[in-house]
Amino acid sequence: MAHGISIKGITEGILINLGDGEWKDVSRSLLDHLDEKKEFLQGAKITLEVGNHILKAAELGLLRDQLSERGLSLRAVLSNSPTTERTSQALGLATKLSKPRSDRKILKMDTELQGDQAILIQRTLRSGHSIKFQGHIAIIGDVNPGAEIVAGGNIVVWGRLRGTVHAGAQGDESAVICALDLSPTQLRIADQINLAPPQRRKPRPEIARLIDGKVYAEPWKVDKK
Repeated sequence: MAHGISIKGITEGILINLGDGEWKDVSRSLLDHLDEKKEFLQGAKITLEVGNHILKAAELGLLRDQLSERGLSLRAVLSNSPTTERTSQALGLATKLSKPRSDRKILKMDTELQGDQAILIQRTLRSGHSIKFQGHIAIIGDVNPGAEIVAGGNIVVWGRLRGTVHAGAQGDESAVICALDLSPTQLRIADQINLAPPQRRKPRPEIARLIDGKVYAEPWKVDKK
């Protein structure tokens, strides 16, 4: 990729690592790449790793505005430069990634796991909001009618899902859609569409998946071992 730009999913949203070179060239290359991926990155929170680039308020502020125009939110800037770090703080941006709490237990696995790209959205999506991402999407909050979620992988909603959702958008028929209250306006997995299911008096957690080419929803339960 031009200028060594790399993008990956992290807990806080999307981490973009920028390579070396003239800042105007690097930033232009970044914006061009984001424009190519805009269908999947819409609404994402961005953390930039700018390395040794020394940025003033005008440069960083302009980039923040350009990201905002594309529906992206710049939340943090990671830098080796004290000047860039001070600039970021003056603009109200974080300069570090959140660290896991020391009292959290870390489970050791016998096998190495390859992590998939995912984003976490912690807010209610209201009518008109659209989130698109090439990996998995997890939402803590409700998805209201008129909101749209499109994921290349799975979709998990820790709340009420009443909008339009499309998992496995790039053809992944193993993708699933989970919600504490699965009541979408339209639900789609890969190329199979299921319209709004009948309303139930008592909501329940459900998971929707493809079985024999048709969309089925069943109780969402965690196996206890």
